[in-house]
This record gives sequence, C-alpha cells and structure tokens, in this order.
Amino acid sequence: MVDEDAILALNAAHEVETSPLERSQLRSMLAEAFHLGLKGRGGSEAFLIAFDQNANYDSPNFLWFQRHFETFVYVDRVIVARDQQGRGLARGLYEDLFTRVLAAGHHRVVCEVNEVPPNPGSDFFHRALGFEVAGRAELADRGKVVRYLIKTFKD
Repeated sequence: MVDEDAILALNAAHEVETSPLERSQLRSMLAEAFHLGLKGRGGSEAFLIAFDQNANYDSPNFLWFQRHFETFVYVDRVIVARDQQGRGLARGLYEDLFTRVLAAGHHRVVCEVNEVPPNPGSDFFHRALGFEVAGRAELADRGKVVRYLIKTFKD
C-alpha cells in the first residue's frame, strides 16, 4: 500500500536530485504510472515511479523522450532514503521495473541524470545497469543541465 506522506517526505529530502513534489502532483503521477516500485512500508525506504510513452505527463524530460522515441518506459524518479543507501534497494527497484517492462513487451527504459548540479552516484549507478547517453538538455527555468539515458533490451 502506498504511503503518500512517506513518499512526499522522501522526495522532499532529495529535491536537488529530483524536483519538488506536491500531494496533488503525486496523486496525478500515481494515476498515470506504468509502474510504482516501493521498498519499506509504503515506500518509506525507497520508491520508483515510471511512465510509458502514453502517459499524460508534462515533464520537459518526458516530453523529450516522446519526441525522440516511439515507445519507452520513463523513470521519472527513483529515491532511496539516505540511511538506506548501499543496501541494493535502487537496484532491486530497477530489476522489478525491468521484469515488468519486458513482460509488457517494451524494449527500452529511459531516464535523465543531472549533469548540473552533478549527480555522480546516479551516473555510476545507471552506467552499471547498462544505460547509455541518448541526449542532453539545458533546463534554464530549473537551473539544470541533464543527460538523457537509455537502456535497450534486445529481442
């Protein structure tokens, strides 16, 4: 069962790496989600929210992928509580997502990682999972530069 308060608190602790999230936004995201992964009670230790290409979602990063790929599953955010990091929770969330992606017949998972401000831990993590750079964008209104990443599964 989803614990909205736990997810919002965890997101608030990691807004620099992701972005702010209000309860109404979270509810909209959950309604559109292709996949929601939770670790800990209701997502209190870690969570992952992903959308497929058909989601009604207006994130500039998601829209970039819509312009460049016909089909995909987009990881909007994956967050692990600081005191839970290093236990493999993010890897487990991604492995669960990959299983769901393949079962649904999808062949690519996409996401973005901040280049400015830098997020070297996320860079290393995604590289280890087999993600490659697919593009780059400057989000001037957010003061960020992001790298767009893709992991393709072969038939």
